[in-house]
Amino acid sequence: MKKLPVLSLLLWLCAVYFVGIYLFVGGFLLVRLEVNRTSTCGDVLQPGDVMQPGEEPADFCRVQPRFRRAVLLIIDALKIDFAWFDPNNTSPRPYENKLPVLEETVTSRPSHSRLYPFRADPPTTTMQRIKGFTTGSLPTFVDVGNNFASSAILEDNLIHQFGQVGKRVVFMGDDTWENLFPKKFHRSLPFPSFNVKDLHTVDNGILQHLYSTMVGEDWDVLVAHFLGVDHCGHRFGPDHPAMADKLTQMDGVIRSVIDRLQNDTLLVVMGDHGMTDTGDHGGESQKETDAAIFLYSPSPLFPGPPTQSEPDVVPQTDLVPTLALLLGVPIPYSSVGQVLLPVFSPHGQTGGAVGGLSQLEALWINAKQVNRFLETYSGMAKDIPAESLSQLKSEFSRLSSEYLAMVREGRPPSPRLAASLQAYLTSVRATCRATWARFNPLKMAAGLAILAFACLTCFIVSELSLVLIRESGHGLKPPVRVAFIAGVCVAIGQIGTQGYVEASWCLAAAALSSELVFLWRARRSRAVPEEKNGFKAPKSPSWLTPRRLLLPSLLVPLLRCASLLSDSYVIAEGRAVTFLVFSLALYIPIHLNWDGLLLPPIHDPLKAAGFLPSPALSPSTVRKESGTLLACLGVLVGSLYLSLSFHACREEQGSCQPSPFLSPLSRLQDNQLKNLHYVLSVVSLGLWTYLLKRCLRHYGNLNASSGAVFTAHWILPLTSVCLALHWAVSATPEDSFRNLSELIGLGQLVLPRAAFCLLGLGMFLIWLDPLTVFIKPKDKTPARGQSQTPSRYRASTGISTQAELHHLIPQIYQRMRRSLDDDEQFMGDVDNSPAVKAYGLGTVYSAPLMLFCGMLGIGLLLLHPEGMALSFLLLLLEMGALLHIHASSTTLRSLQGTFSADFNVPWTPVVLWSLAATQFFHATGHLPTFPSIQWGAAFVGFPDGHTGTLLPASLVTLNTFASHILFSVACPLLLFWPLVCEVRGSRGGRACGDEGEDAVMEMRLREHPQQFTSALLQLATRYLFILGAQVFSSVCAAAILRRHLMVWKVFAPKLMFEASGFLVSSVSLLIGVALVLRVDVAVGGWFKRLIPDASR
Repeated sequence: MKKLPVLSLLLWLCAVYFVGIYLFVGGFLLVRLEVNRTSTCGDVLQPGDVMQPGEEPADFCRVQPRFRRAVLLIIDALKIDFAWFDPNNTSPRPYENKLPVLEETVTSRPSHSRLYPFRADPPTTTMQRIKGFTTGSLPTFVDVGNNFASSAILEDNLIHQFGQVGKRVVFMGDDTWENLFPKKFHRSLPFPSFNVKDLHTVDNGILQHLYSTMVGEDWDVLVAHFLGVDHCGHRFGPDHPAMADKLTQMDGVIRSVIDRLQNDTLLVVMGDHGMTDTGDHGGESQKETDAAIFLYSPSPLFPGPPTQSEPDVVPQTDLVPTLALLLGVPIPYSSVGQVLLPVFSPHGQTGGAVGGLSQLEALWINAKQVNRFLETYSGMAKDIPAESLSQLKSEFSRLSSEYLAMVREGRPPSPRLAASLQAYLTSVRATCRATWARFNPLKMAAGLAILAFACLTCFIVSELSLVLIRESGHGLKPPVRVAFIAGVCVAIGQIGTQGYVEASWCLAAAALSSELVFLWRARRSRAVPEEKNGFKAPKSPSWLTPRRLLLPSLLVPLLRCASLLSDSYVIAEGRAVTFLVFSLALYIPIHLNWDGLLLPPIHDPLKAAGFLPSPALSPSTVRKESGTLLACLGVLVGSLYLSLSFHACREEQGSCQPSPFLSPLSRLQDNQLKNLHYVLSVVSLGLWTYLLKRCLRHYGNLNASSGAVFTAHWILPLTSVCLALHWAVSATPEDSFRNLSELIGLGQLVLPRAAFCLLGLGMFLIWLDPLTVFIKPKDKTPARGQSQTPSRYRASTGISTQAELHHLIPQIYQRMRRSLDDDEQFMGDVDNSPAVKAYGLGTVYSAPLMLFCGMLGIGLLLLHPEGMALSFLLLLLEMGALLHIHASSTTLRSLQGTFSADFNVPWTPVVLWSLAATQFFHATGHLPTFPSIQWGAAFVGFPDGHTGTLLPASLVTLNTFASHILFSVACPLLLFWPLVCEVRGSRGGRACGDEGEDAVMEMRLREHPQQFTSALLQLATRYLFILGAQVFSSVCAAAILRRHLMVWKVFAPKLMFEASGFLVSSVSLLIGVALVLRVDVAVGGWFKRLIPDASR
């Protein structure tokens, strides 16, 4: 078998796809341009004064501000629903009416306090929100990817401005602030924030220092960021008693802080984002964006009680200019926020003092700052539409003239001027929000072109696999050489023209040139010579005929790809893909019946008389295979139906209820329900292990003494036990057994890590020693003078205590028997029984692959909630059903006498396999949305958190794309399973010697190594083609609909998940193919040791 051409071609195809994705995403999800300029105290003119010629501008920062100090209490994930108080609610839920201090203060002291909904801009992740309410700028979509690794904020921000004017900022709480503002605090007390299971460490650490700091004099701005509410939501959800306890604790904290405030101090209590009903956040639903903000001061803060003119919702960006002007610092340079007018007095009631800015003066300062930023940004970026920019500039010029004329003439301001300034600020923010999705059309077009050619190349490689294998990989050398030359030429051109190298364009040139050269060479390979055994490969003219493209096997994925342009389809993708799997699976028996292959052929007297050839299979065999196919179809339909019970819900699916199995056992409060879920999970895990070992035992793969067999006998069950114990420990509430709390904590640490170690050891042993074949020489003394039996071998079909022949290969090779006997005369017995018994040789390729996937599945299940064990069991059953349907349909097709030695896998099972991967992505509780990411996977085995970001990101990735990984690694089983399940005579006996009725199973592959390699390459490229077509469709949808209303809510997240899924799937597919090649090397070595002169 030729291994290097297979791996090199697959690696090249994957690399080309990766370059296309990289280019498109680089053009579609660019971070907006940051203006690295800072505001200074001299930038702001004294409101009400008009500067005379030669006069120095007044220093805004030297004037006494409205407030000398400020306390910012940030309660992470404090959604507005938590802050409202309803006295008529007699039976509140755990998160309702737990912060009465806010309503009491607003009611009793209306001139001192207000409570508003505080709306965040998506993405609603903590780091982006901190950036938003300290810089006043709007985030970009791609920033969500940086939430794992916060980088320092370079734009002008409030923390920097406080430091510039000498205000001492003391911080305590979420250590994200320390990463965003390194060395910016007068004093800092950060606490680790990423462990969502820890509800108390950060909050208790803050409370140890908060009150003592407040009574001291070494601070001007105090920032305390509490995390308990957010972590409680992630761990238990908002509707849990633990949330009531946390909110009650925060109520006490707010009361204690209010009691310690001085008259010159402003208190701001706010949430950075909200949360969904399941406690998650990151998206743009109203439950995630609407937090709460509470403003209070012991001295009057508002002119009077709330009025009709006050805002219904306060955007988070508005906090920045409001705090800046209240505390006497310049508004950060890049802020597009608008001052909160109710905290400023109506014009004429302040005497013109800066310490008591009027509403019109605050709006004027705000408008000047925003206009300055707009002019600077438009001069650097050039991405704001010229018409919009011209309108905004002319509007500010008009407003500026009107305001300055009013100041010179001493006229009272008109309400219309204040309203016009507000409208101007709103227009600027709306324009920036609309244009800050900065696209690079050239990169997007290059990415689209590379991906389109990659899909075409992948399809052609699948059709020309046999030709490419015969060339032994030489067909790839010219494209690689041309790619290298093109990349170097582009790099040299860039250095000559712009003085630096942009790697993305070098990669684009390399990828595109290599694709074009490969396609040009493929065009010359139309005619495929006849093979020695008389079988012909398909000719290229039949590749893209309309009839072939309209076959259901290709029509279904094409329709699915086209449907990705519809937001409704993306929203309902889970159920739609389930329907597609069912429909395409149902097509198989219908098509067989249409061709007259599902039922035994009608008795024909001509065939009985010998005038026509007899059918390849007997009627009983046909009935058996048809029954197997229909039974497996029933199992598949049942698995599909039950898998719908494990789906999560998108925000757009209003009436949808998420699966109860998505909640970890620790969230369930009903002990009976918790015990039921635990029993179901353990039973499912036990069935997963039992079915896997039962299959291996049936085919005789558990008799050897190899590393793979050791893994199946010991490591697999031990890992399952560790997993079951880990679930039990994790489901135990922390306060259930106070005396055993340390032991429970140790179990949460040790058990999953032990499972990880066992999994790693098991998969390493499978790779190191994958053979599951056991050789047993004949016990009886051989008789002399017996004639040699024909060269044949028979594959094992199971283990039976009554009949050894059910689980062994009677004869492997004639030369093997010669090498095991000392004398050529001792070649057989009187009864012609086998001289050598070989257990498990018929499934030598599929057995280690099945075991590897089984171990991998348990490892991926470890990263999921316990209730997903039943979903994983359904995944295993669906895999088995699809494999048996494919095997039975292949056997029934042999009735037509269409035996071929190329072992090619048709498109239909490959398409079904890829659709099943997507279907179980949804059936394991995942969605192509950021709030649905199961962050808890990062803490399995690491309850105390991580020091880096690589490991938690890897664990979350494995959790999210578990189904893609399993189906991709197991993809080669589609090649092996028809051989594993073949019946005697179904292959025409062309490769089996005189007695062609023997089922030799996977040993047939070693009789045709070139066809084996070709079939493996074809299967892998067909699977890659389908995955690549899905990515290409998502890319097209994002490009075409980039100005669509739902682009950032539906299409952009779908693109990110589809691209990430492709990367994970392609790597997993390479692992599966590499494992098959590793087994082939081991089989070759095994035969070489057994028969030194006959190794294949």
